[in-house]
Amino acid sequence: MIYSALADRIRKNKPVVLLTVIEGPNTGATLLVAPNQGKIETLGSLGDSELDRVASRDALGELEAGRTSVRNYGPSGQVTPEDLQDTPIVRIFVESFSPPPQMIIFGAVDFTAALARVAKVLGYYVVVCDAREVFATKRRFPMADEVLVTWPTPVLADRGPNLGARDAICILTHDPKFDVPAIQGALASSVGYIGVMGSRKTHAKRLERLADVGITEPKDLARLMSPIGLDIGSRTPEETAISICAEIIGKRVGRTVPSLANSEGPIHR
Repeated sequence: MIYSALADRIRKNKPVVLLTVIEGPNTGATLLVAPNQGKIETLGSLGDSELDRVASRDALGELEAGRTSVRNYGPSGQVTPEDLQDTPIVRIFVESFSPPPQMIIFGAVDFTAALARVAKVLGYYVVVCDAREVFATKRRFPMADEVLVTWPTPVLADRGPNLGARDAICILTHDPKFDVPAIQGALASSVGYIGVMGSRKTHAKRLERLADVGITEPKDLARLMSPIGLDIGSRTPEETAISICAEIIGKRVGRTVPSLANSEGPIHR
């Protein structure tokens, strides 16, 4: 049952970690651990409930880092078993199955195809979303892993809780009916990057619409990278895609980069 659940999560591109006792009491016991909207789901047991709790907590840290490792505990989850006399050490193999980072692109426009191509080169799992069925087709975006015909709210309600620092949301629409709920859903998540396309004038009007729905917190608005991308003078969809991905990389690694969002003056000179 555990291995069936493991295979199912891997097929669905969901993060999961398998813990196996390789030495000590209950050798061979397994525990499956998976994050689910801020909670921890488990299946199986390592032989002790407190060991299960402590090891599950630590396993999520390894999963977030994308690491596979061996960790040592006491039989009841003691984290420094070497300090306990006459206590057997439980060695646990922690095997992380960390999916590729996700990029969710809202808006089936010309820039989307270029951004999806560059993102795939960088190893992203790319999702394209647009409510317009005639534009959101696999034929137009064959490079995307998924093309969804829907509005932003259900997409981010479903996937937002599992987005993290490695993931990105790019909103390339100029339609208030689409970009406002997309921004609302993005800000409700812990996604590492939120980029919104548009000129400075467009973004100023967008901020007014966001204020109308109650989004006014400076810390929230500071998460929006708009105009989107680095200030490298990009004009074509391909150049713009490179500037966006470069900005994403810079933010992820904590570098100060020349973002359009942090500069002044016209985007195109």
